[in-house]
Amino acid sequence: MSLELDPRLTFESFIVGTSNRLAAAAARRVADTPGSAYNPLFLYSASGLGKTHLIMAIGQHTRTIHPDLRITYDTMEHLVEGVMSAIRSGQRDAFRERVHAADLLLLDDIQFLAGRRAVQEELLRAWDGMASRGGQVVLASDRPPTEIDELDDRLLSRFSGGLIADLAPPDMETRAAIVRRKAEERGQALGDGVTEALARGAFANVRELQGALNRILAIQELEGRQVSMEEAGRLLGLALDRRGPDEFGAFLTEITGTIGQVVSPGGSEARLAEAILRWEGEGFSTRLLDEALASPPAEAEVEAFLTGFTSRVERLRTVARLIREADGDAPELARTEVLRDPARVAEAEELLVAVQARTRPVPQPPPGPTLAELPLPATHLAVRAGAAVAQGTGDRYVPYFLHGDRELAERILAAVAREIAELQRGLTVAWLPGREFAAELVDALGHDGVGAWRARLRRVGVLVMPDVDELAGTEAAQEELFHLFDHLRRAGARLLFSAAGPPASIDGLEDRLRGRLETGLVVDLAAPGGAGVEARSAEPEAVPAGLRLGAEPAQREVGALVGRGGALDHWFTSREKALWDWPGHQDIPLEEGE
Repeated sequence: MSLELDPRLTFESFIVGTSNRLAAAAARRVADTPGSAYNPLFLYSASGLGKTHLIMAIGQHTRTIHPDLRITYDTMEHLVEGVMSAIRSGQRDAFRERVHAADLLLLDDIQFLAGRRAVQEELLRAWDGMASRGGQVVLASDRPPTEIDELDDRLLSRFSGGLIADLAPPDMETRAAIVRRKAEERGQALGDGVTEALARGAFANVRELQGALNRILAIQELEGRQVSMEEAGRLLGLALDRRGPDEFGAFLTEITGTIGQVVSPGGSEARLAEAILRWEGEGFSTRLLDEALASPPAEAEVEAFLTGFTSRVERLRTVARLIREADGDAPELARTEVLRDPARVAEAEELLVAVQARTRPVPQPPPGPTLAELPLPATHLAVRAGAAVAQGTGDRYVPYFLHGDRELAERILAAVAREIAELQRGLTVAWLPGREFAAELVDALGHDGVGAWRARLRRVGVLVMPDVDELAGTEAAQEELFHLFDHLRRAGARLLFSAAGPPASIDGLEDRLRGRLETGLVVDLAAPGGAGVEARSAEPEAVPAGLRLGAEPAQREVGALVGRGGALDHWFTSREKALWDWPGHQDIPLEEGE
C-alpha cells in the first residue's frame, strides 16, 4: 500500500521566499498540468526545508483539479519494503501493476535508492510505463542526483532530463513570514520584536525555527502572557543573522544557472521563462505568458509586454483587497480561477462591482420623535403594537401596516425602526419608501445589477416601506417586493408598511401581495384608539389573528368574518388558502379530527 497525503501540507500553507521560489513555482506548474512540464521534477534540499511539503502539495492540488488522475505517494524506504515483500510473497506482478498504474508518481527520500539495484530496475520499469501514458514523476531527495551513490546511469539520465531545483535555507524575510503564519495558526500574537528576533536567529532549517517558536508559544499559552523580545533571546540563546539580501535580486541570481535547463539562454524566451517561474510561485495563472513563450515577441517589445502583465497582476491584487474590505466572507473570494488569472481582469472587476453593490449601505430611517413623544396616547394600538415589534415580542403583528394619516404613519414607522436599531445594533434596518424602492429597481435593471440589488436587500433584518401604495400599478416592483417579503419573513425579519388606505382599498395592487400585507396587523390611524376591522388581528383572542378551529364551529367564525365585509371579504374571496398564508396562522391550534 502507498502512503496517504497529509492534508495540512498544501500550496496555501507553504511560505514562498527567495530560497524556494523556483521550486515552489515549478511544483505548482506540475500540479496544474501534470505530464506536460518539468517531467520529472526533482526537488532536493537538506532536511527540514520544505521538499516534503511541496511534494505533498503537488498531490493535494492535483487531486483537487484533476480528480480522475491516479496519484501514488510513497517514500523510498517504504517502496523498498514493498518491493522486497512482493518478491518474497510472489506478488511482484501485483506490486508492479499498482505502481505502474499511477498517473502521478510522488517519491520522497530518493537518496535511499543508492546501491539498491532491484528497486532501481522496478523504478525504471514504472517510469517507462508512465511515460508511454504521459504520466508525471516528482522526486525529492536530500542531495542532487549526481551525489547519489551507485545510481544507475539510465536513472541519472532521466533525472537530468527534467527540472532539478533546490530549496536553500530560508532568508530572514521568509523566516519572519513562517513565524507569523505559524503563530496565527495557533491563534496567538507575538510581542513586539519577537518575530524579528526569531527570524534573525541562525537556524539550520525550518523545523528548528518552528521548534524555537513552539517554546515561545508554550510559555504564552501556559502563563497567559506575551513573551518579550529580550526574554525570547535569553530563552533561545539566539544568534543573530543580520544579513538582508535584496529578495528579487537574489531570486534572479538563484535561477540564472537553472533556467538553462528549461529553455535556451538569452533573449525574449529567457525573460518570459523567468516571469513564468516568478508568477507561478506567487500563485497566479501564467496563461498569457505561456502563449507569448510559444510565439515570443521581439526583444524590443518584451519589456512592455511584461510590464503590462505585472499591471494586470497588481489590479487583481487590488480587486481582491477591495472585495475583502467590502465583505470578508464574500463567496467571490473563492473564485481564484478569476482572481488569480491576469487574462480575466475584466471578470474580476465585475465581481468587485457586484460585491460593492451588494454591500452598499441601505437608507436609514430619518430622525424624529420616539414612540413616547408622538401625539398619540400610550394605549393606542399602533403605539402598543409598534413597541412590541421593536422589542421583538410582537411577531404576530408582522407585517405591521398603518394607514390613514400618511405623515403620522411615517413618523410612527420611523420611531419603531429607530428603536429597533437602538436595541439591536447589529441588525440592518432599511428605510425604503415605495417610490424609492421602484426607483432602485429601475436603476439596477439599467445597470444589469438586479442580482446584487436583491442580495443587498435580502440581508436586512428590518424592512420599512412607507407609502407602499406608490407601487400600485407597477409589475416588476410588485413582483420583487412579493419575493423579498417571503424571503425576509422566512428569515425572521420585521416588515413595516404604511399607505393612505388599507391593503384592500389599494387599486392596482396584486392580490397575492395584498394578501401578504394583510397577514399581520393592519391599524387604521383614523379610528379611535387605532381600532377597526383590520386591526382585529392584533389581539390574540380576536379573529382572524387565529381561526381557532377547535374552539367553536369553524363555519360560524368564517361566516361572521365574511359577513363583516371590507378587507376580510376580499381576503376570503381572492386569495390562496394555503395555511401559511392565513392571517395569524402561528396562533391556530390544529386539532386532529376538527
